[in-house]
Amino acid sequence: MGVERFAELMAAGPDAFPLDEACLLIAAEANPSLDVEEGLRRLDEIAHACAAPLLETLLEHLYVDLGFAGNLIDYYDPRNSLLDHVLDRRLGIPITLAVVALETGRRIGVPMSGIGMPGHFLLRDKVDPNVFVDPFSGRLLGKSDCLRLHQRLTGGTPWTDDFLLPVPKQIIVIRVLSNLKEVAKRTSDLRMLQWVMRLRATIPGIGEAERAEFASMMSPLN
Repeated sequence: MGVERFAELMAAGPDAFPLDEACLLIAAEANPSLDVEEGLRRLDEIAHACAAPLLETLLEHLYVDLGFAGNLIDYYDPRNSLLDHVLDRRLGIPITLAVVALETGRRIGVPMSGIGMPGHFLLRDKVDPNVFVDPFSGRLLGKSDCLRLHQRLTGGTPWTDDFLLPVPKQIIVIRVLSNLKEVAKRTSDLRMLQWVMRLRATIPGIGEAERAEFASMMSPLN
């Protein structure tokens, strides 16, 4: 049922589905006992407890009051990419912490966009597009801060302002699954790799080569 619902969401269009539900459906593949509706209610509760519909207040609520933080000790722990664990542990990587901030902000009227800067996912304020957020730390950034962060993480590879353009929710989902795919390959976790590839194969635009890769992995088990 979870894969079918996930495929239904992906078929709705690049930005026409609930991001929180899609990410919880990913987590439910890792933990079939996960109650997706309960996960949505937990996000409702986090939003309800935010004192004011302001970006600075939202960041203080998430990163100070609730203690959300980037996992500096074990960045490649697969739990960092699974939204239920991020909500439980209040630890994650930039993209999953971005999902928490995006979906909390959506609930209280603090609109943000996901920014797929190579090497480090960011957020951008829709009210003031000159304001960015590093979801790994909860810090507010300007454009020059984003450039310095990119240079530090990539060793000074060429910069283009296109790195700061908003990306649709489907790209966020693909990036979450890409992270899990790399973790599964790194740890030789065949079961994880199979369900990750199964979900990726439902997303419109995923290349035939990836579908062939999935079929190749599954064939020994048929």
